[in-house]
Amino acid sequence: MTPVALEWVARFRRYMSSERRLSAHTDSGYTRDLAALVKFCDRAGLSDWSALDTQHVRTFAAHSHAAGLAPRSIQRRLSAVRSFYEFLLREGRNGSPGAGSAPAAGRRRSERVRCNPAHDVSAPRAARRLPQTLDADQMARLLQIPAGDVLSARDRAIMELLYSSGLRLAELVGLDVMSLDLKDRMVRVLGKGRKARIVPVGRAAAEALRLWLKARAGMAKEHEAALFVGRSGARLGPRAVQARVAYWARRQGLGMHVHPHLFRHSFASHLLESSGELRGVQELLGHADISTTQIYTHLDFQHLARIYDATHPRARRKA
Repeated sequence: MTPVALEWVARFRRYMSSERRLSAHTDSGYTRDLAALVKFCDRAGLSDWSALDTQHVRTFAAHSHAAGLAPRSIQRRLSAVRSFYEFLLREGRNGSPGAGSAPAAGRRRSERVRCNPAHDVSAPRAARRLPQTLDADQMARLLQIPAGDVLSARDRAIMELLYSSGLRLAELVGLDVMSLDLKDRMVRVLGKGRKARIVPVGRAAAEALRLWLKARAGMAKEHEAALFVGRSGARLGPRAVQARVAYWARRQGLGMHVHPHLFRHSFASHLLESSGELRGVQELLGHADISTTQIYTHLDFQHLARIYDATHPRARRKA
C-alpha cells in the first residue's frame, strides 16, 4: 500500500478512539484486522483502497477462514473493514490526506473510493454456544465470603453487585462512588456505546456495598472517584477483578473456572427462569437487540427439558 493509503488507516484509528470512544480491547482488535487487510492487499498487488472490490474482500475472508480464524473473529474482521470504508466514504471523498488539501510533495494522490466493498460480504456462520452459568446453589456458595479484611469486603461487594445487577466487567470497573444510590438501591451504568442505564441493586448487594464503602474510606486515595479501588488506592482494573473472582471460586471449592461474565449470564438466566420477562431482562442487561437476549431462552428450555426428562413417567429412561 502507498504511504497515503496507510495514512488513512492511522486517521481512522484516531477517529475511532477520539470520537467513537471505542474500548482499548476493540481498538486493538481493529488494529490487527486492518493490519491483516494491508498485508492481503500487498500480496494481491493492490496499492490503493479504491482498488479493493467485493471479490477481494470475499477472498480476504476465505483466506482468514482457511488460516484457522474462528467465524466470530472473521465477523469482527469484516466489521472493521466495513467501518473503515464508511470512514473513507464520509471523510475521504477524494482520497487525499485531508479533505480539499493538496498532497505532500512526492506523494501520489489516492483514487476516489466510491463504494464499501465489504457491504454485502458475510462471514461463515458461527455455531451459537450457550453461555455457561452457575446455578443458585453454586452462586450462594461462591458469595459466602467470610468477614475479614478490607479486600474481602471489597470482593464480596464486587461479586454481589455483578450478580445483583448483571453488569459487564468494563461497566463494573468504570463505576464511580457517585454512580451508586444506596437509598433507592440503584446504580447508574455506562454501557456499550456509552449508553447509560439505571439498574436495580439487590438487598444483599446493597448491604455488601455499605460495608465496603466504610472500608474504602481508609483505602482510596484522596479525590479518587472510583467505587472499587486496589491496594494502591487507585481504580481497580479488569485483570485484578478477574484474578480475585478466580481466587474466591477456588477457595470456595467450586471446582470450575469462574470469571466475571459468568455472573452476568447467571443473572440473566435466573431472572428469565423465574419471570419469563424477556424484554425486561433485555433492558436490565443493556442489550440493543433482543435477539442477543434470546439466547437465555435456550438455557431456560434446557433447564425445563432436564426436569421433564427426569420426572415425566413417559420420558424417564428405564434403569
